[in-house]
Amino acid sequence: MVSLGIFSLISTLFLVLAVPTTAASSKLSADYYDQVCPKALPAIKRAVEAAVSKERRMGASLLRLHFHDCFVNGCDASILLDSTSAFDSEKEAGPNNNSARGFEVIDRIKLEVDKDILAVAARDSVVVNFKKHGLDERDLVALSGGHTIGFAQCFAFRDRIYNETNIDPIFAQKRRLACPRTGGNSNLAALDPTNANFDAKYFSKLLKKRGLLHSDQELFNGGSTDSLVKAYSSDVKAFWADFAKSMVKMGNIKPLTGKKGQVRLNCRKAN
Repeated sequence: MVSLGIFSLISTLFLVLAVPTTAASSKLSADYYDQVCPKALPAIKRAVEAAVSKERRMGASLLRLHFHDCFVNGCDASILLDSTSAFDSEKEAGPNNNSARGFEVIDRIKLEVDKDILAVAARDSVVVNFKKHGLDERDLVALSGGHTIGFAQCFAFRDRIYNETNIDPIFAQKRRLACPRTGGNSNLAALDPTNANFDAKYFSKLLKKRGLLHSDQELFNGGSTDSLVKAYSSDVKAFWADFAKSMVKMGNIKPLTGKKGQVRLNCRKAN
């Protein structure tokens, strides 16, 4: 059964994420829906809970959509757009094609809440150019902790389990059982041994050189982020607090406000 921890996390983020105000304003407001649609956040929460209960990977998939959207020109829900004759969708870009998922959950939520809701149905991908986006090392480590839930496909970690040296050999051998040198690209492996719980085991396994992805283990590989990994591995509350703060910071990367943006009638199409 999926832990209620992810539900609590998502609920917390719902309450603190800033969302656009009216077109007449260029600021963001965390209480935008209090008057215009007070049932919006509870409706989103119910839809997310139902989706995650039905498929435990969905929480991670929704979180990943948020990451991938925000790091491409800011949080504008562009990853939801389908390709047209005029442009190619982000969905079909290399890192997303046959990988980014959960769009049908967004569509279901859209039926209940008429707004651009990507920022509140938030999972992780490798984060790059953090300083360029106003994020620091603490944000990098905390946000990478999103890999405490979810799975990765074989093609994403094959090179690590067969060719890298900073990996526990027993761990590597076990992962090879589900990920051969050739074929099986879509075979899944958990990013964290307790992948249904939003806990700090992700960081504990890095201390043992059991990071599934290359980018995971780089956080604990003799560099400046080692101390943060150690800290989070022994203090899950500190991780939770920093993760929530970093998610808010990321959600505020170059948002479209006022007349620069629009509340789409259909998430998949520009108005």
